[in-house]
Amino acid sequence: MTVLRLALSELKRMTGGLLPKLTIVALTMVPLLYGAVYLYANWDPYSNLDQLKAAVVVQDQGATTSDGKHLQVGQDVAQTLIDGRKFDWTRVDSPDAANQGVESGQYAFALVIPADFSANLASPADFDSATQAIMSVTTNDANNYLLTNIVDKVTTQVHESVAQQVGMQTADALLSGYGTIHGKLAAAADGAQQLADGAATLKGGTATLHQGTSSLVAGADQLVDGSVQLSAGAHKLADGASTLSGGLGQLKSQTSTLPADTAALSKGAAQVAAGNASLNTKVQGTVGTLAQLDTAAGAAITDRLAQLVAGNVITQVQSDQIQAAVSSAGASPSMAALKNTIATDSADIARLAAGSQAVADGAAKLAGATPTLTGAIGQANDGAAQLASGAGTLAAGQDKALDGANQLDAGARKLDGGAGQLSDGATKLADGAGELATQLGAGAASVPNPSDEAKNTASSVISDPIKVNSLSQATAASYGAGLAPFFLVLALWIGAFMLVQAMRPLTKRALASNAPSWKIAVGGWLPFMVVASGQALLLYAVVHFGLGLEPSHPWLTLGLLLLAAVAFTALIQGIVALMGTPGKFVVLILLVFQLVASGGTFPWQTTPEPLHILHQILPMGHVVEGMRHLIYGAELAPLAPIALGLVGYTLLGLLFSLLAVNKHKFWTLKTLQPEIEV
Repeated sequence: MTVLRLALSELKRMTGGLLPKLTIVALTMVPLLYGAVYLYANWDPYSNLDQLKAAVVVQDQGATTSDGKHLQVGQDVAQTLIDGRKFDWTRVDSPDAANQGVESGQYAFALVIPADFSANLASPADFDSATQAIMSVTTNDANNYLLTNIVDKVTTQVHESVAQQVGMQTADALLSGYGTIHGKLAAAADGAQQLADGAATLKGGTATLHQGTSSLVAGADQLVDGSVQLSAGAHKLADGASTLSGGLGQLKSQTSTLPADTAALSKGAAQVAAGNASLNTKVQGTVGTLAQLDTAAGAAITDRLAQLVAGNVITQVQSDQIQAAVSSAGASPSMAALKNTIATDSADIARLAAGSQAVADGAAKLAGATPTLTGAIGQANDGAAQLASGAGTLAAGQDKALDGANQLDAGARKLDGGAGQLSDGATKLADGAGELATQLGAGAASVPNPSDEAKNTASSVISDPIKVNSLSQATAASYGAGLAPFFLVLALWIGAFMLVQAMRPLTKRALASNAPSWKIAVGGWLPFMVVASGQALLLYAVVHFGLGLEPSHPWLTLGLLLLAAVAFTALIQGIVALMGTPGKFVVLILLVFQLVASGGTFPWQTTPEPLHILHQILPMGHVVEGMRHLIYGAELAPLAPIALGLVGYTLLGLLFSLLAVNKHKFWTLKTLQPEIEV
C-alpha cells in the first residue's frame, strides 16, 4: 500500500457523505472565522474614532500678551478638535456634567480646558510668573481599556501642537529679546569705547594734573620758605617801625620849642644884622672921621676909642689893638696907618654885616619853615605810629599767611597724593574701559541678531527642536495589517488543532496492514496537510482580496503560510497520534504558550524571561517574524533559517507519527478498551 493510497483512502472516507463533506468545509473555514473575522473587526479602528462621543469643556477666559494680542487658545483648541472630527466632540457647559457623562458611558472621555489656560500659556513672557498650562482628561477604563491609550495619544498630539505654537511665540519673543540685547550691547560697546577714549583723555589730563600738583607742592614749599622770611621781615619791620615811632615821638617832643627858638633866632639874627649894618655905617663914618682927624691930636684918640667901645662901634679888643698900634707908633701915632687899619676892619665889618644879614634872612626863612618842619615831624610821628601799628598787623597777618602757607603746602601735598592716585585710577579706568569696550564688542558679536526670516526659522526649531525623520524599513499599512502576521499564523495553528477533533491521526486499517511504518505515518499526516493547505489558501485569499492586505512579497507570503501549515499539522498530528487524547491537551497548552511567547502584539523581548526560551523553541514566533518580513517588505535574510526550522518541525512531527505507528501496531487490551476514547 502506497503513501498516496493511504492518504486518499482517508480523504475518501472523510468525504463519503454530505455530513463529512460539510465537516471538511467547516474545518477549512475555522482559520478564516478566527483570523479573517478578527482582522476584519480590527482592520482600521482608528479611522472610526469619529464614532466615539467625547465631551469638551472650555472655561478659558483668554489672556492679553505683552504686545497687546488677545489670546483665546482654549477656544482655538476646542474648535480645532471639533473641526478635525477625530472624535464626535460635544461641547459641555461644566466639568461635572462632562465627568458624569463619562461615568455613565455617554461620552468615551472628557477634555476640560481651565479658565487660566491662555493666561498660563502667555505667562512665559514674564519669567517670574511663568506657569504651566494644564488640560484635564477624564477617562474610564470601564468604557474601554484601549480607549485610554488612544485618548493619551490624542491629548499628546494636542499638547504638542499647542506647545509648539506657544513655543514658537515664546521663542520669537526670546529671539527678539536677543536682537534687543544685541543692539543694547552694541550701543553699550560704543558707549564703552567713548568711555575708553574719555578715560584715555582723563589719563593724560590726570598725568598733567599730577605734574601740576607736583609743581604746586614745590611752589607751596617755596611759598612757605618765603612766608617764613616775610614773616621774619614783617616782625623786623614792626620792631623798626615801633623804634622809629618812638624816636619821632622824642624828636617831636624835643622840637616842640623849635618854632619859638627859630623865631627868637630870626629876631636876634635880624638885630645882629641891623647892628652890623649900623656898625658898618658908623665904621664908614669913622673912616671919614679919621680922615678929618688926620690932623687931630693923638690924645683925643683914646677918648674917641672909648666912645666907640661905649657906643658898641668897636669892641674892646679892637680898641686895645688900635691903642696898641698908636702906642707902638709913639706918643703921636700916624693917622694914615690908623686909617688903613680901620679901613681894613671896615671891610671885614661890611662883610660881617652882609653875612649877618644873610644869617638874618636864613633865620627868618628858618623861622618860617620851622612850623612846617615841626608839623611834618608830627605827621611823621603819626605816620610812624601808624606804620608801627600796620607793621604789627602785617606781622600778625603774615603769621596767619605763614599758617595758611603751611596749610596750603599740606593741602598741596594731599592734592598731589590724590592726583597721583587719580592718575593711577585713571590709568586703570582707561585700561578697564578699553577692556570693557572690547568685551562688550565681543559680547555683542556673540549675541545673535537674527533677521525676521532667521528668527522664524529659529523659533520653529526651538519650539520643536527634534523632528523624527522616520525611515521605516518596513511599514504596516494599517492597524489590521500590523496584527495580520500574528493572527494569520495563530489561525493556522487553531485550524490544524481543530482537524484532530474530526480526523483520525492514524487509521486502524493502515495500522493493521503490512505497510511500512513510515508510509503509515506519512499517509496519516497527508490528509491533515491537504486540509490545512486548503485552510491557508482560503485564509490568504480572503485577507488579501477581501480585507485588502497587500504583502510586499505575496507569493512568498503564501508559500510561508503553506509551509507553516505543513509544519503545524505534522507536529499536531504526530503529538496526538503518539499521545492520543492527552496529546490534544498538550497541543492546547502549546497554543497557549505560543500566544504569550510569540511576540504577536508586543515584542517578545518584553515578556518575562522564562517565556524567552519558549519563543526560541516553539515555531509560531519564528513564523510570525517571517510573515512580518514578507508582508511589510523587510530584509529576507531571516526567511531561510525560518523555512529550515519549519522543515525541522515537520520532520519532528513525522518522527512522532512514526513512533506512534510503531507503538500502535501492536495491539494490547488497552488498545481494545482504551481509558479515553478518541
